[in-house]
Amino acid sequence: MTFDPQEHLPDALLERIRARAAEIDRDNVFPHEDLAELRAAGYLSILVPVDRGGSGLSLAEASLLQQRLAGAAPATALAVNMHLVWTGVAKVLRERGTDDLAFVQTGSIAGEIFAFGISEAGNDLVLFGSGTDAAPAPDGSYTFTGTKIFTSLAPVWTQLGLHGLDRTSPDAPKIVYAFVPRSEAVETLDDWDTVGMRGTQSRTTRLHGAVAAPDRVVRRVAPGPQPDPLVFAIFSVFEILLASVYTGVARRALDLAVQAAQHRRSAKTGRMYSQDPDIRRRIADMAIAYDALGPQLSALATDVDAQTDHAGRWFSLLAGLKHRATTTAKHVVDQAVLVAGGSSYSTGSELGRLYRDVLAGLFHPSDPESAHAAAASAWLGPLED
Repeated sequence: MTFDPQEHLPDALLERIRARAAEIDRDNVFPHEDLAELRAAGYLSILVPVDRGGSGLSLAEASLLQQRLAGAAPATALAVNMHLVWTGVAKVLRERGTDDLAFVQTGSIAGEIFAFGISEAGNDLVLFGSGTDAAPAPDGSYTFTGTKIFTSLAPVWTQLGLHGLDRTSPDAPKIVYAFVPRSEAVETLDDWDTVGMRGTQSRTTRLHGAVAAPDRVVRRVAPGPQPDPLVFAIFSVFEILLASVYTGVARRALDLAVQAAQHRRSAKTGRMYSQDPDIRRRIADMAIAYDALGPQLSALATDVDAQTDHAGRWFSLLAGLKHRATTTAKHVVDQAVLVAGGSSYSTGSELGRLYRDVLAGLFHPSDPESAHAAAASAWLGPLED
């Protein structure tokens, strides 16, 4: 069956989402209407297999849809991304013979919203370490105490996928991955007042003994880099879908720059800016940079779908993809602002909003240092002691 983006994200729905984006950004609120419409359209279960009630899309197809959604409302796309990451992780694991996250797939169909509780202030180990305490109980449950940052979907999530460090079990230390429900033991701060991506409402989350039931403790692994399928699934799906959002931002900025060039006329020459050699070269530079992103995303997402074995190259390939997408998107938006001129400096300008939104890409893992270190190790080998 041929994949049709319109079936999952019709143009009419995208335009309604686009029409709300400026007000959501201005008021610094969560896009509740966007989420409601996307949920009604079945978008939250696009990566859930058909036999469990979802659309059964591939990661490559979901990447294309996230690019489209980000072109309409980057913050909405980035927020939804975090739910899609967990459904994507469940998909990747199941396709490799591990159905540990079946409850994520069935829960998504039942209306659960899954948030991503991995980021912690100062924790540059990310998946390979945690400052959150994971205390085991005799029945197999775990109690989590600590602080998570950048918890997107903060006002609406129902299940938080997170990790913490077990320091007390006989085989400790172990990184514990689990899911906890929203409860009185989970405190969500109202502290999201950022430059851009305001609609994600990625607030700080404080865990005061939040309990993950035994059947929601999905993995215990040693700290540090290691080949557990769950770690691979989280990293691959997160990096690909994140890169998709910023690729969508780049495409929208390019489209807006073209529109500006075709509608602005030079008082000096009397000609449209689209005929100005400097403007043409600037837009050509943007287009050349943008054109490289789609094929890279498609290739790596397809490789994950096809279970291609890149062995030790996977980390550098995925980190490099995220780095290229976010830095390229920033470059494209910077150029688009110059093409559009001073009007883009207005708070009401869509390009001005994209200029602020795209900055968030710099702060998502993998950061530039991690991406370059991974590439260097892949090509030169590890650093000597």
